Amino acid sequence: MKVLVTGSAGFIGNRVSERLLERGDEVIGLDIVSPYYDVKLKEDRLAKIIDHPNFTEARIDLADREKVAKLFADHKPDGVINLAAQAGVRHSLEAPMDYVDSNLVGFVNILEGCRHAKVKHLVYASSSSVYGTNDKMPFSTSDAVDHPISLYAASKRANELMAHTYSHLFQFPTSGLRFFTVYGPWGRPDMALFLFTKAIMNDETIDVFNNGEMKRSFTYIDDIVEGVIRTLDNPPTALAETCDASDPARSMTAPFRVFNIGSDTAVGLMRYIEVLEENLGKTAKKNMLPMQPGDVPATWADVDDLREAVGYQPTTSVEDGVKKFVEWYREYYGK
Repeated sequence: MKVLVTGSAGFIGNRVSERLLERGDEVIGLDIVSPYYDVKLKEDRLAKIIDHPNFTEARIDLADREKVAKLFADHKPDGVINLAAQAGVRHSLEAPMDYVDSNLVGFVNILEGCRHAKVKHLVYASSSSVYGTNDKMPFSTSDAVDHPISLYAASKRANELMAHTYSHLFQFPTSGLRFFTVYGPWGRPDMALFLFTKAIMNDETIDVFNNGEMKRSFTYIDDIVEGVIRTLDNPPTALAETCDASDPARSMTAPFRVFNIGSDTAVGLMRYIEVLEENLGKTAKKNMLPMQPGDVPATWADVDDLREAVGYQPTTSVEDGVKKFVEWYREYYGK
């Protein structure tokens, strides 16, 4: 299969690209390598795959309509995995136009490319953030997601609606994946595990929001990647009369699905920190703070739909996953 992976220098996109190459697929990797966080980390991720004979780099901006259209016309991918996006809830409070350009304009460019290149399946990143103020646990894809509390979340919900429209109008399959907190080696430096590790090792204080009363479906990177690739290999079909018309995660008229992807166990933030302390052999200095705007106190994934559809089953515990991250961090930074 020839697969276009956007965000190929990113945390998830890079590992997805690696796995596709390992199994013999051809990968076109699109990434602008933006300075949102450490560019060296992104370049080092790319260095793992850039010399592979089946990898083609496309260093272009997803929001550049003409260049994206030309990329599709030149390569005619069979499948697309769209993981490029402006990430981060907190950054969306400060730089909203970054989200418009990448997550909205960029996503339309992807949809148009898929349409004209007759792509067989588009898999794209959504987010658990779309659940917003929903306090019913665990989060289910059958729940209403009409009250996002950050522009980032709103942009991801918009992607789901846009994908359904294109699937309905042009009958090409789309699958949205609502990612829950992903962590592991080569992770994002703006995420909690990375920030906590750096601070603890430097004897600095860590900020613990909502006074530590947070829970997350922390999900190890390899479990996520397995789910992404299984989803790519299993495009949806229109469900016609067998579909509940009120279910927002599937469609009667279009080959369209939305899934949760993450750990089906919610772990307390304080336990997460405790496991990190055990692996570092140091106790964190904690600055207990109130909840931040745009954040939510808990996420918990119901992944039954994805398990049924593609056999997805996360297997990595927080204890094992954090241990692997710390081992990688020490090796990469020479600590």
